[in-house]
Amino acid sequence: MLNALAAGAIAFLAGGAGEPAAGPALRLGAAMLAIQLSIGAVNDLVDVDLDRGRKPGKPLAHGGVHPRAVAALAVAGLVIGLSLAEVSGAPVAGIAVVGAALGYLYDLRLSRTALSWLPLALALPLVPIYGWLGATGSIPVALWSLVPVGAVAGLGLALGNGLADFDRDASAGVATAAIRLGRRLAWRVQALALGGVVLAAVVFAPPPSREDSVLSLAWIVGLKGGSIAVLAGAGLTGPAGPERAALRERGWELQAVGVALVGLAWLLGIANPSG
Repeated sequence: MLNALAAGAIAFLAGGAGEPAAGPALRLGAAMLAIQLSIGAVNDLVDVDLDRGRKPGKPLAHGGVHPRAVAALAVAGLVIGLSLAEVSGAPVAGIAVVGAALGYLYDLRLSRTALSWLPLALALPLVPIYGWLGATGSIPVALWSLVPVGAVAGLGLALGNGLADFDRDASAGVATAAIRLGRRLAWRVQALALGGVVLAAVVFAPPPSREDSVLSLAWIVGLKGGSIAVLAGAGLTGPAGPERAALRERGWELQAVGVALVGLAWLLGIANPSG
């Protein structure tokens, strides 16, 4: 849902805050949601044995839904998502295909390995490109500066996810990147990566037009609120954080929301440059 909201918001910002921008933004957000549903469904199918008894909140793991229904959701999500993305043109559909492929690569191959961080590090920078290109048909030069920042954010979020599941993965013998590094070192790398993203945003994110006080306020709130969320989430996923897995998961989710807010603030400045 967060990826879908972010993609739709980026498309809306890129197209301008007018009525014509709403349609493409909703469609691109819906396409992203469908693809993410497909990736999540495949993940639950692959990990059902690991999740059973460890993640009771997952319907497939506790028998609340039939595997065939989940498989149908995976196929339908991919078809619907790519069909909606293709309306914006072949390049946008191509980005959607690459993003879906990275998600499936994580599900089917890398989620239990030391390279579990790689798919998200590669996929996260595609989200702003997907939303902007889908809404406008072009990519501004300034947007490319977010690609390395997005990759570093993806690394940090992937390790944060691994830290949230650290005890359950360790008990199941799953050697994720966080497990390989160990809780303390994984947290340090995560904190360094996400701290670097926040610092880069504070220093380099361009402010929006000074003529619009609402945009300026949104930029400040997004940048500062997102930074606080990232740092607070890092505290919850750290070695001194809560023992309950559910609270650590909330910490990781807080980090993800924070990264999205910081990224949207950065893009707000690109879409509505000052001066």
